[in-house]
Amino acid sequence: MAAIKVHGTVFSTAAARVLATLYEKEVEFEFVPVDMRAGEHKKESFLSINPFGQVPGFEHGDLTLFESRAITKYVANEFAEKGTDLVFGDSKKKAIIGVWMEVEAHQFDPVATKLTWELAAKPAFGMATDKAVVEENEAKLAKVLDVYESRLAESKYLGCESFTLVDLHHLPNIHYLMGTEIKKLFDSRPHVSAWIADITARPAWSKVIAMQKQQ
Repeated sequence: MAAIKVHGTVFSTAAARVLATLYEKEVEFEFVPVDMRAGEHKKESFLSINPFGQVPGFEHGDLTLFESRAITKYVANEFAEKGTDLVFGDSKKKAIIGVWMEVEAHQFDPVATKLTWELAAKPAFGMATDKAVVEENEAKLAKVLDVYESRLAESKYLGCESFTLVDLHHLPNIHYLMGTEIKKLFDSRPHVSAWIADITARPAWSKVIAMQKQQ
């Protein structure tokens, strides 16, 4: 089998999404660290993999991909017979899963990313948190989580009754936000809280956390 390489940093939410998918699918890969503080992601060698200069970059033989959700879909489909089944069902079920994948990308992620930056990344870099940005996005996230609470009251997972890429795509930002004051928004919604406890306990995700702890 052609070698798989993932270029990035384990602390990147986008790269973590890809790593979690590879672990779920039980696919071997090589992780190639990209030193973003040294600007390696803006050098020609990396730009040939991702012209936007963002992590992760992904190589599988002669195939080069970027954009984390595109990579996770490729891995889930290319290695459909291995590991956890992350995309499945008839056309209607796939359509519903597709809807919730879009919800994660367009409703949850923009807000969660801003909160992760303000409450997890900035303090780590010794930067001041912008409380106005936190307040604005905390209110937005609360509205998204109200929708999630309703959905999870009728479905064990967001996409369907089984764990899929929809749930996996949430893991990196949830991991960071559970270590901040935003945890209260998750904890106060029982179905959301149970869902988070479930998906964050997956062995594949534990392997991603172990990679982060090794850095």
